[in-house]
Amino acid sequence: MSTTQGEAPSDHVRLGVVTRWVTPELVAGVLEKCRVRDKKPGALPAGFMVYFTLALALFQQDSYDDVAEQLVGSVPELSACIPNKSSFTRARGRLGPLVLEAVFQELAGPLAPVGLEGSFYHGMRLAAVDGFVLDAPDTKVNRAAFGGPTKNGQSAGFPQVRVVTLTECGTHAQIDAAVGGFNGGERELAITLAGSAAGMLVVMDRNFPGVALWKAYLEAGSHLLLRARSPVAHRPVEHLADGTYLARMNLAGQKGAHPGGVLVRVIEYRIDGGEMVRLLTDLLDPVEYPAAELAALYRERWEAESAFRQIKTFQRGPAEVLRSGDPALVRQEVWAHLTVHHCLTRVVMQLADDNGIDPDRVSFVKVLKHTRRSVVRQCADTPTKIKKFLAVMAAKVHRKLDNGTRRLREADRHLKRPDSKYSSKLSYRINTRDRQPTRRVEPKVITLHPGIVH
Repeated sequence: MSTTQGEAPSDHVRLGVVTRWVTPELVAGVLEKCRVRDKKPGALPAGFMVYFTLALALFQQDSYDDVAEQLVGSVPELSACIPNKSSFTRARGRLGPLVLEAVFQELAGPLAPVGLEGSFYHGMRLAAVDGFVLDAPDTKVNRAAFGGPTKNGQSAGFPQVRVVTLTECGTHAQIDAAVGGFNGGERELAITLAGSAAGMLVVMDRNFPGVALWKAYLEAGSHLLLRARSPVAHRPVEHLADGTYLARMNLAGQKGAHPGGVLVRVIEYRIDGGEMVRLLTDLLDPVEYPAAELAALYRERWEAESAFRQIKTFQRGPAEVLRSGDPALVRQEVWAHLTVHHCLTRVVMQLADDNGIDPDRVSFVKVLKHTRRSVVRQCADTPTKIKKFLAVMAAKVHRKLDNGTRRLREADRHLKRPDSKYSSKLSYRINTRDRQPTRRVEPKVITLHPGIVH
């Protein structure tokens, strides 16, 4: 690979098909915005380190040396003189976490075209807010910065970084994200995402309802559909014709029509005759927003869990611990993972659009593997080569489709990683003998209280 005068060979290293979105121009603009500049010519350049940090996320299970070899192995000028791990670590420290966060913010956003199934309701884009944790190396500074699970007052397991995302339900694209520690609450991080949810219908689980969160999202111009525990907003103030009712959600410990509370519509229903599910929404009109439709819509929240599985199980690797012993680099690593996942989601959407299929029919694992190959071979480092590589991927995706609709499937839920395999509590034991494999199921029957069937 030839270089022009004044350019280093590392200036030409790219991240395969991911370069279509993480362009050299975007990287240069983010570095300028974050005021990160190379101080001496002998150091690893900041632009190269952006791509290298993203490559660490793309090849999470590989060592620094292996990632460097995969990134520059096809560049003769670089493959023979790969620096040691400490040099890369110092360069990551100079780069800092804000650059990768800025790259993510430049790329993040909804991807669903109008009309994509499971993406819109009454013109509102469907999104879900939820969170997950990632294990970080057990260093004193990581534990002090993030905290971690405890048992009997003692540390139990690794320090954990908490990530809360605003995820587009129809595509798994991350619209926005917030990063904190294990000891911080999901709700507090979720409130910081409210400004990115304008015009959307946001679905959340039972851990999130609260007056502060409710007001933040409504003031930002979004609408809410939240599951709630039985004590929350349980006193009807007005019964509606469809069996739902209006109630007030107040601050903790307050009863009655307290001025600090908010008015919500409560929808109660059962799935296949199981436990009662309670939803809270600000969509108060039972005619315009039927309770049966909103009850059926709540299941879209699980698309966020599917996105987290893509990040944690496939992209990062099951039960893998992050690399960084320093909190700033842990945050940098998390933003790199979020950025890579968003780019992979864009590849999925591109393939789905080219083949006229639902993005759920495109294998995330296949896209991940082909993207890794594009980096190793450095075969997608220009717009023309990227287009050609995507065409090859599209052909392979098309061959594996039966063009049928996605089957309804179900798998048993069980605790995969108990606190201790020696726990005396039966709830922590995993009896795999009684676990059934993933299987096809019939559509669920939603029965609204007091008895309307959908």
